[in-house]
Amino acid sequence: MAKSPKALVDRELIQELSKLLDETGLTEIEIEQDGQRVRVARGMVAAAPAMAPRSAVAAPQPVTESVSAPFDPSKHPGVVVSPMVGTAYAAPEPGAKPFIEVGNAVKAGDTLLIVEAMKTMNQIPAPRGGTVIQILFEDGQPVEFGEPLVIIE
Repeated sequence: MAKSPKALVDRELIQELSKLLDETGLTEIEIEQDGQRVRVARGMVAAAPAMAPRSAVAAPQPVTESVSAPFDPSKHPGVVVSPMVGTAYAAPEPGAKPFIEVGNAVKAGDTLLIVEAMKTMNQIPAPRGGTVIQILFEDGQPVEFGEPLVIIE
């Protein structure tokens, strides 16, 4: 069966992903193919009692990205992510003034924070100029590769 070029949603793919959620017990799955991203998540049943047996709870229904979801900082166009696994530091040394604070204006290349990896202090520069609107890490917090750290608008 050929897909229409106007089709925005591949129903078969969504059904397959929904079935995969059922089989694995996951609550959310996201895939990207050929520049298109599809995310399927199970909605929570708000009226269900906390200790209700499984058979008494209505089956959660799949939802798509268009349903309002909590803010995901990784989707923001001004997000700065960690380029490595390590420990994030807000200042050049303990007790020193942080490199940035919410509301600060930064220029491309300004140091936003330091990520220590394998005893090496790596300065993380601002990829572009703008205003720091959110800091998503705590000083001394372990961070993962690709983890959102700062949002610049």
